[in-house]
Amino acid sequence: MSTPPSWTSPKVAGIHRPFPPVSHTPTPPSRNTGPAGPGRPPDTAEVRLAGWISDLTVLQELTERIGRTSTLREAVEETLRAGARLLGARRGLLALRGPHETGRPPGAERLIGLGLERAELGQWETVPRASACHTRLIDDEEPLREIGHPDLATADGLHPRHRAVAAGTGCAASYALPLTTEAGDPFGAALWLFDRPGQPESRQRRLLARYLRHAAGHIAGRRELAHAREALAVVRDGLLPARLPRVAGVTLAARQRTAPRGGPACWDVLPLPDGGLGLAVGAASEAGPAALAAMGRLRAGLRAYAVMEGEDPVAVLSDLELLLRLTEPGRPATALFGYAEPATRRLVLASAGHPPPLVLGEGHATYAETALSAPLNMLSCWEAPSVELELAPGETVLLYTEGLLRRVGGPLDRAFAGLRTAALSAPAAARADPEALLDHLLRALPGGGGAQAAGASGVGASGVAGDTVLLAARFD
Repeated sequence: MSTPPSWTSPKVAGIHRPFPPVSHTPTPPSRNTGPAGPGRPPDTAEVRLAGWISDLTVLQELTERIGRTSTLREAVEETLRAGARLLGARRGLLALRGPHETGRPPGAERLIGLGLERAELGQWETVPRASACHTRLIDDEEPLREIGHPDLATADGLHPRHRAVAAGTGCAASYALPLTTEAGDPFGAALWLFDRPGQPESRQRRLLARYLRHAAGHIAGRRELAHAREALAVVRDGLLPARLPRVAGVTLAARQRTAPRGGPACWDVLPLPDGGLGLAVGAASEAGPAALAAMGRLRAGLRAYAVMEGEDPVAVLSDLELLLRLTEPGRPATALFGYAEPATRRLVLASAGHPPPLVLGEGHATYAETALSAPLNMLSCWEAPSVELELAPGETVLLYTEGLLRRVGGPLDRAFAGLRTAALSAPAAARADPEALLDHLLRALPGGGGAQAAGASGVGASGVAGDTVLLAARFD
């Protein structure tokens, strides 16, 4: 039914008003301004003015509340709560049209409910699009201003499935409005459901329409931000290895946790000629899409140099530093590269301003003494010696980024001590399984005061935690 029903009926059963209604009458105010006597009604102008002030106060409160939301879900849930308050409803749902670039079929919407269980929300998704109010508001070529059904059991033009879902979820009436862009194009719709037959008053509908004009703009902004973050996450994941290689004599595991505003990080495990294995982690000091793209180029360069001269980690980082200086001027980064020989349990490391690896064995956890050095692309020439480790059977080498230290919080020495303590507290079964070990460390270091941790090298000293990367290699 494309034509909205008439709202002239005074029936309001099932509409629970959260604040007393104020009558707005078009009758001109009385010219008698004297005090109201026993038989004289109060001044209509004063009543109307009081109603306007009450309405503006409510709208101001609700718009301030939605303005404090920071995510798309928070904005949608606040909009549903505000609409329920204005209409006196208990339940509702909001549908957002899916973006075309995600590959979903046209017309796919994302539903978020208020007071509806997941199963009930799923039932409303089964209502045919030609009958459901929220999909009609989105699909119709001529956008509708509102769709209301004062009595879903007797409303004309509803699909039998629509009536069945309404009866099954205990909904007797509904009222829906579209969410439109500034150009007037609908990108979503909000639907509120009532327990008993009834309809909102004209004043309630007018207040809700004014509120939704503001809320729609806020939701559209949060929606664009959410889409941008999802796209960035797809790119970020695409710059990392899709899977870990299987190498005889060593067991590998990796974890990455992204930070909302921190610098990106990368890791890599690369099988090399003659049975060698390259292990690498790196982190950038800046944040944003440009830093993420630079980190992708850094990983690509590191892989190329590792294939050519991986047995010499110092040469790999020296060439990488030259590449960054020529292609990424003024953009420093930390990196650590290790060349491992699983057959002999020999590991050669070189670090450019990166935190030292942690070696875990039976009853001990010690940091490898890598030489202090500047990050890549910070000085005119990078130099640092390599460190060679002879590992015992069953020992695990943990490579990580500064983001893990920031999860510990506090000064740098306290962060290193906290990481070592967390590693020593791992059960024997976790120490024997790199996957379980990394899960244990992430649980033991949840990241409460990470913003207070000192920088491991001066990079990232802005106090914003970067991405957390953990790479574990257990040698048999």
